[in-house]
Amino acid sequence: MFESAEIGRNIDKETFEAEAPALREALLEAQYELQQQGRFAVLILINGIEGAGKGETVKLLNEWMDARLIQVDTFEQQTDEELARPPAWRYWRQLPPKGRIGIFFGNWYSQMLQARVHKRIKNAVLDQAIDSTLGLERMLCDEGTLIFKFWFHLSKPQMEGRLKSLQDDPLHSWRISPLDWQQSKTYDKFVRFGERVLRRTSRDYAPWYVVEGVDEYYRSLTVGRILLDGLQAALKAKSRTLPHPHAAPLTSSLDERGLLDSLDMAQALEKDLYTEQLMFEQARLSSLMRDKRMRRHSLVAVFEGNDAAGKGGAIRRVIGALDPRQYRIVPVAAPTEEERAQPYLWRFWRHVPARGKFTVFDRSWYGRVLVERVEGFCAPGDWLRAYGEINDFEEQLSEAGVVLVKFWLSIDQQTQLERFKAREQIPFKRFKITEEDWRNRDKWPLYRDAVGDMVDRTSTQIAPWTLVEANDKRFARIKVLRTINEALEAAFDKH
Repeated sequence: MFESAEIGRNIDKETFEAEAPALREALLEAQYELQQQGRFAVLILINGIEGAGKGETVKLLNEWMDARLIQVDTFEQQTDEELARPPAWRYWRQLPPKGRIGIFFGNWYSQMLQARVHKRIKNAVLDQAIDSTLGLERMLCDEGTLIFKFWFHLSKPQMEGRLKSLQDDPLHSWRISPLDWQQSKTYDKFVRFGERVLRRTSRDYAPWYVVEGVDEYYRSLTVGRILLDGLQAALKAKSRTLPHPHAAPLTSSLDERGLLDSLDMAQALEKDLYTEQLMFEQARLSSLMRDKRMRRHSLVAVFEGNDAAGKGGAIRRVIGALDPRQYRIVPVAAPTEEERAQPYLWRFWRHVPARGKFTVFDRSWYGRVLVERVEGFCAPGDWLRAYGEINDFEEQLSEAGVVLVKFWLSIDQQTQLERFKAREQIPFKRFKITEEDWRNRDKWPLYRDAVGDMVDRTSTQIAPWTLVEANDKRFARIKVLRTINEALEAAFDKH
C-alpha cells in the first residue's frame, strides 16, 4: 500500500516555482467559491509518519489560501472536560461549518493507531474503532461534508536519514520532537497497523491519499492538486447526489392499529396518592443524583410526545427536588443558522453533559424522524438513514457511562382537544397554543405511524423508549420519575 510512496519522488525547484503561483490562485478562488456557496464543509485529516512534512504542508496551505477561513485543530492528550464525555465529543465540537475548511491533526486515526502501537488496545478494539469511524465519516458525507484523508509517508531509511541530518544540524535540531524519536523505534508497528487502518477505511466517499513526504516540492504540489481537483468537482456539482434508500417509505399497518393504540389511557392516580408518591420519587432522585456512584455517570432524559401531553409539567416535577447546578434543560426548536451549517446531530452533541450532570431535552434528535418526516422538511432518504445514525449516537453515549431515558408522552385526540380549548381560556397559558398546534391535529394518523416506526427502530436495550399514558397528568409524572430512578439504580448496580 505504501510502495509508491517510498521511491524517492521529487520535483526540482524551478518546476515548483513555475507551477505554484497558478495552483495557489486556483485554490484561493475555489476557497472563496466554497464560502460563497455555503453548501458544504471541507474536512482535511492529517496523518502519517512523523517528519514527513505534515506540519509544513498545512503551514503552506494557510499561506496559499485565506487562513481566516481555515480552522486548524490538534487533538493531543484529552483534557478533563473531554474525559468527562464520550470520545467523539471532542471532534464533534470542532467540526467546521458549511463554507469553511477544517484541518484535524491528531484525529481519530492518530488516536487509534497510537493506542494499538503502544499495546493499550488489541486488534479487536482497533477494529471496533475502525467501524465507528466509518459510521461517523459516512454520516458526515451524507450531511454534505467533503472529506480529504492524507497519509504522509516516509520509508524507514528516509525517516532515519532525516532524524540524523537534523540531529547533526545545531540550527534545526530543535525540530526533532520526542514523538519523532518514539516513532523511529516503533516504525514497523506503526506502518503495519497503519496499513490495516487505511485498507479498511478507504471508501469511495472518503478515500485515502498517500503522499511521499521526502521532497517538499513534490509533497506540496501533490497535496495542492488533490485539494483543488476535489474542491472544483464538488463546487461544480450544484446538488448532492445521494443513493436512493433501499427500503420503501414506511406506511401504516394493514389493520390500521398502531403501537400507541395498545396503551391503556384510562390509568390515573388520586390526588392524595399522587402527592405521596411525588414526594417519595423526588426524594429518591435527589439522593441518587448526590450518590458518589454518579461520578461515573451522567444522565440524559429525552421528552417527546403529543402537543399538550404535559411534557413541561413532567419536566418541572423531575427537576423540582434538584439543585439547579446539577441539571440543564435544552429546549429544541427549529435549527438556528449556526446549527444548519453543521451536520444534524452536532446541535445535540454539543449539549452532552459531563459526568455527574443531568441534561433534559425538551424535544430532541428524534425531530428528524417525527416532525421533519411528517412535515416534509427532509427527504425520505435523510430520515430513513437517521434511524441508524441515532442508534449509533445513543450507543456512544451509553458506552461512555451516560444513563439515557427516553419518554413519549401520549394522549388521545379528545384529551388533546380539551386541553387546547382550556389553554385558550387561560391568559397565562395562551402562548402555549398556536395555529401550528391546531394544524398538527389534522396529521394525527401520520404522527401516530411515525411514532410507531420510531419506537420499533430505536428502542434498544441500551436506550429503550418508555411510553407514558398521559391522559392523567399525575399518573404520567410519577411514571416518568420512577423510570428515571430505576434507570439510575440499574446503572449503579452494574458498576
